[in-house]
Amino acid sequence: MSGSEQEAVRINKYIASSGLCSRRQADTLISEGKVTINGTVAESGAKVLPGDVVYVDGKAIVPQDSKIYIALNKPLGITCTTDKRDPSNIIDFLGMDMRIFPIGRLDKNSSGLILLTNNGDIVNKLLRAENNHDKEYKVTLDKPYNEDFVRKMERGIPILGTLTLPCTVIPENKRTFRIILHQGLNRQIRRMCEYLGFRVVKLKRIRFMNIELGGLESGKWRLIKGNELKRLLELAGIDN
Repeated sequence: MSGSEQEAVRINKYIASSGLCSRRQADTLISEGKVTINGTVAESGAKVLPGDVVYVDGKAIVPQDSKIYIALNKPLGITCTTDKRDPSNIIDFLGMDMRIFPIGRLDKNSSGLILLTNNGDIVNKLLRAENNHDKEYKVTLDKPYNEDFVRKMERGIPILGTLTLPCTVIPENKRTFRIILHQGLNRQIRRMCEYLGFRVVKLKRIRFMNIELGGLESGKWRLIKGNELKRLLELAGIDN
């Protein structure tokens, strides 16, 4: 028997292990066509493999003892909070029947890559690690910038009572550039640009440490696993 076959779990057992319902109730949900695996309606007896995404009645579920790490392309208007009193909170947006935490935050008016995990023990470790590793953003301004703007941004800008750490600015066109930061001050990029007389009209995070947004569509998410996850945890100095 191969390793993947050994790790495969029958769909009804998988659902029951999430705490959602019993195996018998799971069988009913499956027969009613309310369960999907990787977007395909599940049949009775189907197997779930590591990395598969299971939805029940439109909500993603995972077994309670599983640690998951998610890369989400956060749309505009979604708030990176676990507070359910906020109607735009990121947890309800994901629609997961589990306790899950965003790693850091993106402003409500910013979009792009945000990581989430149900492993609350490592969230603070990852946040501390991000101050020593790259976070990359694509920024569009309200007017053209010049070489002087790039030079000042890279050297550091006085905001929030401190001077920002040196960063890398990569021009793309007259109003758009990519910026690689090694810190995460509140509204840092917007404040840096405002200090120099510019207004950010579009801000999108495209990379967090070794995790890249790539072609992930807005509002969609994927599991971080395999070597990609291993490298992320290594960079953060975390034993998984």
